[in-house]
Order: sequence, then C-alpha cells, then structure tokens
Amino acid sequence: MAEPDPEPIASGAGQRLGAPETLGISTLDPGHRPPAMPPGRQVTIRVRMLDDTEELFDISQKASGKVLFDLVCSHMNLIEGDYFGLEFQNHQKMVVWLDHIKPIIKQLRRPKHTILRFSVKFFPPDHAQLLEELTRYLFALQIKQDLSGGRLTCNDSSAALMVSHIIQSEIGDFEESQCRSHLLNNNYIPDQMPLIDKIMEFHSKNIGHTPAESDYQLLEVARRLEMYGIRLHPAKDREGTRLSLAVAHTGVLVFQGHTKINAFNWAKVRKLSFKRKRFLIKLRPDLNSSYQDTLEFLMASRDCCKVFWKICVEYHAFFRLFEEPKPKPKPVLFSRGSSFRFSGRTQKQVIDYVRESEFKKIPFESRVQHNSRLSPLPSPRHHEVPTEVNSSPRCHWKESVLVSAEDPSASRTTRASPYHQRNGHEDRPGPGSRIEETRCSPRQTHPEPPSTGVVPNSPHLSGLSHGMVNGQKSLELCSHSPDGRQPSPLTSPLLNDACSIRTDDEDDRFPTDRAYFIAKELLTTERTYVKDLEVITVSFQSAVGQDEATPDSLKTTIFSTFEPLHKFHTGFLREVEQRLALWEGRSNAHIKGDYQRIGDVMLKNLQDLKPLTTNLHKQSEVLVELEKACRLSRRLEGLCRDFELQKVCYIPFNVFILRPLHRLIHYKQILERLCKHYPATHVDFRDSRAALADVSEVVDQLQGSIIKMENFQKLLELKKDLIGVDNLVVPGREFIRLGCLSKLSGKGLQQRMFFLFNDVILYTSRGMTATNQFKVHGQLPLQGMTIRESEDEWGVPHAFTLVGQQQSVVVAASSLTEMEKWMEDIKVAIEMAKTSNGPSSDLLTSNMTDNSKSQHDSSVEAESEDDTTASHASTERPAPHRGNTMVHVCWHRNTSVSMVDFSIAVENQLSGNLLRKFKNSNGWQKLWVVFTNFSLFFYKSHQDDYPLASLPLLGYSVTIPSESENIHKDYVFKLHFKSHVYYFRSESEYTFERWMEVIRSATVPSSRSRVLNSKESHPH
Repeated sequence: MAEPDPEPIASGAGQRLGAPETLGISTLDPGHRPPAMPPGRQVTIRVRMLDDTEELFDISQKASGKVLFDLVCSHMNLIEGDYFGLEFQNHQKMVVWLDHIKPIIKQLRRPKHTILRFSVKFFPPDHAQLLEELTRYLFALQIKQDLSGGRLTCNDSSAALMVSHIIQSEIGDFEESQCRSHLLNNNYIPDQMPLIDKIMEFHSKNIGHTPAESDYQLLEVARRLEMYGIRLHPAKDREGTRLSLAVAHTGVLVFQGHTKINAFNWAKVRKLSFKRKRFLIKLRPDLNSSYQDTLEFLMASRDCCKVFWKICVEYHAFFRLFEEPKPKPKPVLFSRGSSFRFSGRTQKQVIDYVRESEFKKIPFESRVQHNSRLSPLPSPRHHEVPTEVNSSPRCHWKESVLVSAEDPSASRTTRASPYHQRNGHEDRPGPGSRIEETRCSPRQTHPEPPSTGVVPNSPHLSGLSHGMVNGQKSLELCSHSPDGRQPSPLTSPLLNDACSIRTDDEDDRFPTDRAYFIAKELLTTERTYVKDLEVITVSFQSAVGQDEATPDSLKTTIFSTFEPLHKFHTGFLREVEQRLALWEGRSNAHIKGDYQRIGDVMLKNLQDLKPLTTNLHKQSEVLVELEKACRLSRRLEGLCRDFELQKVCYIPFNVFILRPLHRLIHYKQILERLCKHYPATHVDFRDSRAALADVSEVVDQLQGSIIKMENFQKLLELKKDLIGVDNLVVPGREFIRLGCLSKLSGKGLQQRMFFLFNDVILYTSRGMTATNQFKVHGQLPLQGMTIRESEDEWGVPHAFTLVGQQQSVVVAASSLTEMEKWMEDIKVAIEMAKTSNGPSSDLLTSNMTDNSKSQHDSSVEAESEDDTTASHASTERPAPHRGNTMVHVCWHRNTSVSMVDFSIAVENQLSGNLLRKFKNSNGWQKLWVVFTNFSLFFYKSHQDDYPLASLPLLGYSVTIPSESENIHKDYVFKLHFKSHVYYFRSESEYTFERWMEVIRSATVPSSRSRVLNSKESHPH
C-alpha cells in the first residue's frame, strides 16, 4: 500500500478563548467557544499527566479526539498545546497517538479501561522556541520521565548534570544532607547510586536558580543529546541487520542500538510510504550520493509501518510547513492509499500565534507547596502579581512589578495549579512532595500583606513565576544568576505586553536607586568584555594559534598578554554578579544596606589589576607582531582572514586586541557617574572616589598610546579594504575621515569612496572582487592643496573643489552637513601637512598613476593574492561579511565618519537587555543587545558566542515615539532610517538615557572641532 508524500500542515490548535468564565485555553480560533459536545452516551476518559497524576474527563463517545485534547489543554491553561498529544495502547498492544479527526469511539475499544498519557509529541531543536514557561515545565517533566525510563541515554556527566537541575527545581538550593537524602529516596536515572556524588557536586553549583531557570538549563543540556526526543521503532534493513527508525524535526533517522548511523533530511526525501511490512523512503536524485533511489526497511507488521509513517507525516508537516494541509476530496468510486493527514497548527503558526496574540494569563506556580495532595497538573505558570514581592534576581522592568531589596532572605520560586487555586488550594505536583513540605514549613514565619496588580502577558517569553518562599510570596523577574549561567527564560514583565495593569505603589518595591543601574551597567558591559576576551583566548587560539603557520613568538605574545587578563576579569565578573545578586536581594544575607554598593568591589579589583598594566602596554606589540607575521606568511594571512569571517568575530579582530585599553576608559566613566550621583556622605562614595583616582591614573598614563594604537589599528583595517595600496601603514600617517562623495567627471557625478589622511587623500570605487574591496583610482597629496566651495561654479549642490599641485578634483557631498564636515577636516589636514614632517605620499603606492594600466596591474596583483590564500579559506566563506565593515556601510548609506567619531564610539560601548518591536508587529521580543563599532548586535542571551543579527546605525535617527504611534510604554526609543523602523524598550530611566546617549553618538556624528570640544567637557 503506497502512501502519498507528507503535506503541509497548519493547525487550529491552541488559541485562547476570550470568555472570562472559562479561564482556559481552547484550540479554536479566537473568540469561539469550545466545540459543542456531540450527542451520545457520555464516557469517562482517564488521562495521566506528565507529573503522574490522573485526571478524569467526561466526554461523548462520538466526540473527536480533538475535543478531548482541547479539554485537557483547557484544564491546564496550556497555550502551546500543539507540541503535545495523547498516546495510548491500542487493542494490538501498540502505543499510538490519539487521532484528532477520528471519533474517540473508533479509536478506544474500551474507553473506561484505557489510560491515555499526555506526552510531548513534537520536540523542537531549541527550547527557546517554546515561548511559555508552562510549556518548558512540561517538557522538563517529559525529560525527567525519559531519563528515569532509560529512553534518554547519555554519558554519566550529562545524566548527573540533568539530575542536578531536576533536584534544584524540586528541593531548592544545595544542602548536603538534604540532597543526599533526597537522592537516596528518589531514583531519577537507572543505576543512580554510583553517580550520587557527582550529582551533588553539580547541584552545589546551581545555588540561586529558580525552578524556571532549572527547567531551562535541563532542556539546554537535553536538547544537545543524540537521543533527545527520540522514539525508536524496531526495523531491519535488507540484509536483516537489526536497526531502529526514528523521526525528528530534521527528518528520518536510523539507529543501531542507541547510536545514530544515518539521517535522511526532509529536503532529500521525495516520498515516504509503506507496503505491507516494508517501510519505503524514496530519495531525491543526487549524483553525489551513494544511496539507492529507494531505501527499504522491514518492520514487524503492516500496523507498525503505518504507525511510524503517520508520525513521520505529522513531524514533517509540523516543522516544515507553514499551514495545515487541506483535506483531500473524497473519491467518487474507490479510495487508494490512506486518507490520513496532519491536523493541527504548524510550529510556525504556534509561534506566530503566541507572539502576536494577547492573553490574560492565569497565575502559575509549582514545586514547593503546603497541601499534601498532588495538583492535578503542573499548573500553568501564567502571570499575576503575587501577594508579596520579594527580592528578585532578575532584570527589573520599571513598568511592571518592581523588586525590593528589603528582604533578601527569600530565594526560591514556587508554582501551583490554577485548578486548585480556583478551588482554594495550592498544591504541588510531582515526586518529592514530602521532602519539599518539610523543607518549607519551618520557615513560614513572615507573611506579608498582599499587593495587587496583574502582570501583562508575554508574546514571546513568560514574565514571572511566583509562590510561597520561606513562608512568603516571592516574585522572580528574570535576568542572570550570580555565577553567570544562562538567564532564565522567564525574562521580564515588559515582555508581557498585553493587558498591562499597574499599581501606583509598585515603584516602591523596586531598586530604583540610580547607583544600582550604574552598577548593573558595569555588570552587563563586563559580560560582553569577558566574551570579547574569549574571542582571543579561546576562538582565535583554536582557529589560528594551533596552526603550524603561526610563529611561536606570536603565540607566546598573545597568550602571555591576554590569558592573565581573561582570568582576572572572569573573577571580577563573578564578584560583580554576586554583589548585584546581594543588592537585588537574591541571597540569604540579612543585613540590608551592606551590599547596596559597588565602589568597594571596583576599588579592590582595580588595585589587583595594577600589576597587569604591563600587559596593557603590550597591545601595540601584539598588533605589530600579528601584522608582521601575516605579511611574511600567506597561509597565516589566510587563516586570519578566515577567522574574521567567522560569526564569533563580529567586529574586526584588531578591535578585540585593543579592548583591554578601552575597558579602562569604561571603568573611569562608570565611576565618574557613581561619584557624581553619590553625596559625599554616602557609604560608597569614598571607595568609588578612590577607585576613580586609581583608574584615572592608569588611563592618563596610557592615553597617548591609546590614540596611537587606535590609529594604527584603523590603518590596518583600512589596508584590508583597499586594493592598490602598498604602504598604507607607515610611521607618521594618521587617519582622519572616510566616507562617500560624488566625483565630477566627464561622465557626470560618480559615487566614490574618499579616505582622508594627514598627508594624502585617496579616492576609490567599490571593486568587483569576491572580498568586496575598494579599488584605488587616485591620490591627492595635501602638500600645497587648497579647497574652495564651488556649488555656484558647477551648479551641483554641496560641491567643493580640491585644488592640488598636479590636479584638481570637484566633489559633491550628500548634504550640507556632510560638506561642512569634509571641508573642515580637509582644511585641518592641510594645515597639519604644512607644519609636520609626515610620510611622503610616494610611499603610499607603488607606481600608482591615474592610468588604467597601473590600476589593472594592481587589481590583478591583489586578486591573485586572494587566489593564493583562497585555498586556506572555508569553502562556504560568507563573503558578504566583509561587506559589513564601516567602509561598506558608509558606501551604502552615503555618509562619512571620522577618526574622532571612531574614538567616541569606542568610549560609548554599552550592553544589556532590550525589548525590540518592529513597526507592524504586536509583541516585544527580549534580546541581549551590544552597541559597539557604530552598530547594534543582537543575541538571544549574554551567553551566546555570536550575534544573531546586527544593525549598523550610521544614517539612522533616534527619537522618542509620538502619540500617534500608539506605543504606550515607558522608556521607549525609536530608530528610523527610510522605511525601516524599530522600537526598543529599556528597563529604567537611567538605562533609557544611556542607550539614547550612546546611539546618538553613532547616529549623529559631529564635526571634528565640535566633537573635540564636547569630549573635553563631557562628564562621561
């Protein structure tokens, strides 16, 4: 029996009802009620949930499977129900999924005696695609079941690590006797005893993690395992070898034992079918493949084939299609093949629905509770403000519930079922109930008066979890754990954009002190800085440092310079994270004011950094030695070029080398802001002022070398962007400005890229090479040059003439402002050329003239050099990456930047969480954002190694949204360029001001003199 190809899917599952009395979720379209129960005899269906509790549902025998599934999802207030299904053992003793389309009476022979299991059906590749906290909690329960049942096999370390996250979510922070007792009484994995010590070791490192964070970490570990989400179906190949087939989001997999031996991606599969006991995979023709056109596997029976074929059809539709496949028309005479099709929403529809819809969510708690009964379900962790707001370890979003540092003793979050909340109960699901009750009860001593308010719901990620902690209600607003591990997916109430209700007293429970946000800026930027150091110490070392083409002297210089710095700043980051955790009240510290300061931490660490200042003087040595080694070795040059094409090297590599110098400037700015904010009587003022004096002393000593090294680094960067330049990097040459101007010639105005140095002007056009380099067309020595406006002379707006000793060039800027900046900088450069003994322009190029022959020769030479190194490059090198350098951005945006602008951009780096919204979207997405090098770089979290995307800001304007744009939120700024509009929300007034300040430094570059004056007077 041959079956058709899997077809696209979509689903109507998972949309929330608007009816307030249901308090549930339906899988119908918005605004509709649950499907009416068909007439017929009622039957009670028993459903076993993922926490091993059982629920009873009364339903008509004639009702479809979808009606029952909707009732289960409604009972749990589950939005993303489409990832789940109901499975049961049929009359042939085979475990199958309940069909949503068929009536229940045709699927369950003995409904009263059949137990359906609510289980995860579709396992996405990344748990970040699960947008609801409840969904992630249910997935965590499924992983727990798979571990204990032996279906999720892995090595001992991974097993111990996952169990440590499970018990962290169940019993809380590590206490040795309690942890050991819990592990002796509960088995999470087969043969657990030998691993107890390792589990306890891992558990001790999870201190401070909330249940939601533990779920997130558990899924992070599990999703990387080969057996994650795998359900094996026994089969044999043509030779009779015992194998197993499985299906995943990527396609059909073949296992031998628990080892994957083959995979057939959906893109390669033309058709899946079965004929009697034979399961057939027809592949698309591939000349490079050794496989036959059709692969055949023998299964135990026709029914086994059909069961596996059905789940393949559903997996393909759920992950690959945009919408639900349409039902086929019924044949008039007879049917051929199966009429089975996927029924439900695709993953894309689920994600779009959750992000774009607005819900009034139900509060969700779990884990530590006080009633002895188990909850009917690991309740939905949906979001309402708890009755007491306690210290939160999370990012604080002033718009919603605000966090207090009043009582730092509360450190755990609990979750309870909304079902029992509606019945006056607060019950906890899952095993370990007795232990958790005894752990919690002795500390129930400080009940607090309730506060009201509803936190809005998240179109992207859940915002809050709450419950009883040490006898008090606790609220977790996500951010980062003190030891820098993955941030909780329960990000921020700001993400919950719908139905926002605020109370006037919320601000009083939130650390609104400006010093706190200054300290938090130190934390967020330090995280980015440590990641930048790892680009050198880890990524570059592994990609380039291990190659034999890299000289030993270069390896030694880089290692000895950056490894001590990385080690020091990793420790410093840990201290800052711990201090912020104490400040926010996430610890068991009982003294309120002792930890609401940061100056003492900075003073101690800046004094410890002083012995490493010799390393800071070595940055120029590293730049020089790396440049020299690349010049001598084509292979090394190719390796470095390839490394810069990697995602982890998101800015020019030489910029990373100068990061330690720039970081000192950032410390100075942060301490200046602290000292300006503190009154002289503040407990932290003296330490902050002493730390400022220490760092200012070091910065003053290094200021001259910083300017020289920034210029040297910029010349090296420009050298890579230009073709036809031999000796750009020479002593005495200074870069001043680069940008786009239109050059007037016999063919009219032609776009050219101009580069202004202290001795010469180069003008170039964008080359057609694979590396997108700019080809030099000519040079204009500044010695003896004059400049004049010539708009009236040529009738070209914003035109001016450069009159050299040998030739004159007429150029036009894109605007009056651009013309003024160019003319001002060129005049300054001409004066510098008169008085200085700068480099001779003859050294700039070899035999460069304006004739086509030399241009052709130089470009051919450069191209042949690229060919030589291409052999060392990756075969999939993303050439457009080079097109994102500042030179290319200026070319496309028709603007310019100066060296002063670069210096200011370096000093105005910033990192942190922002909520982003597109012009036509409803939801806000939380991103980790890094501003540097005139661009915003977007990450899922601060732990990501490379950005998901970037946004060059040159040409953009930054404003505050107008009333007509209906962005009724605080601390929102708008980025706009032509038709591109982005909205960003920050967490506080201070962070809003800082983001506006740094982005304006990139979007509104000033003229040379104005910037210099503002830098001298700027407090930051």
